[in-house]
Amino acid sequence: MNKKKLKGLKLASKVIHVGGHPDPETGAVMPPIYQTSTYAQSSPGKHKGYEYTRSHNPTRSRLEECLASLEDANYCVVTASGISAATLVLHSLPAGSTILCGDDVYGGTYRLLTTVFNEIHNIVFINTTDIKEVEGKISEHRPSLIWLETPTNPLLKITDIEKVSAIAKKYKVKTLVDNTFMSPYFQNPLKLGADIVLHSMTKYINGHSDVVGGALMLNNKSLYTKLWKLQNSTGPSQSPFDSWLVLRGIKTLAIRMEAHQRNALAIAKFLESHPKVEKVLYPGLKSHPHHKVAKKQMSGFGGMITFFLKGDIKTSKKFLQRVQLFSLAESLGGVESLIEHPAIMTHHSIPKNVREEIGITDNLIRLSVGIESIDDLIEDLDNTLNTLN
Repeated sequence: MNKKKLKGLKLASKVIHVGGHPDPETGAVMPPIYQTSTYAQSSPGKHKGYEYTRSHNPTRSRLEECLASLEDANYCVVTASGISAATLVLHSLPAGSTILCGDDVYGGTYRLLTTVFNEIHNIVFINTTDIKEVEGKISEHRPSLIWLETPTNPLLKITDIEKVSAIAKKYKVKTLVDNTFMSPYFQNPLKLGADIVLHSMTKYINGHSDVVGGALMLNNKSLYTKLWKLQNSTGPSQSPFDSWLVLRGIKTLAIRMEAHQRNALAIAKFLESHPKVEKVLYPGLKSHPHHKVAKKQMSGFGGMITFFLKGDIKTSKKFLQRVQLFSLAESLGGVESLIEHPAIMTHHSIPKNVREEIGITDNLIRLSVGIESIDDLIEDLDNTLNTLN
């Protein structure tokens, strides 16, 4: 199938066919893993496009082609982790740049910004859901980059990507969107005006909790070249085997995301009606403060739920220790359901006073809803909630 035809496919077809063409040498329907570090050259400097796997690898190239197509991007850089993808972006900025970042982001992003790049750049945390505050801070600080996570982790706040990107462009500021929670299936930030899309492929893109990886998708050729050169120089390239695993996992992205969303909506409604639950945050609920923005820019609401128990840290620990089907573990986006306590686990690196100021309290629980039977998942949560005093 030619590239023009591939470009016109729907996402559920792209995940299978873009980068998934049969091997030209053997006809193998599943692409082989090019598990090699180096490549033979016919004469010095003359090769078939590949010299060394840190720089390029045929298996990784297939994955980058597929991922770029899912975000309707011209370019993709695949890295060894989501944090290494973030690191490439931050190193691409001139030293001393100002970065405006959402005040509710993944704990690893917060740690990277406040313990490593705080010595290189000026980091300013803001509420990116407040459009007036965004414009005011851009006008005040004249940043090089605005860093959005939407929905945020773990409070699931929704930023209007189109409005923020338009303001950023007015001031010639680049916009990055961490799209990990939605995946390319439910949200496409480049179409809404963003300059860079970041994914932790560890999560929904791979979907099987057996790979760590990151990806950057973009349309700016000069920025892509800079990011690739940084990757080639610093070395956080994804391995051929992990690239192959993601290629394998991504084939079911469309059906997985539908299943995640279907289960999450049912659980969110159940939790919202339970007497032991104080509050539920899920973008698909009408009670979510940014539900209208979510409906405008997302084609679905994802598989992440945040809720607040009626109780304190002791109540939270009892609940987390007693659930059966939900594994108590960090990360998210796998086919299995996970549960965690951000204040102790994923966001522990954020100082307690900062956590509490933005709303990450000790009774906050985060769910990554898997694709198991919804009846079994709700029964597990109900049984466990009913054991709490």
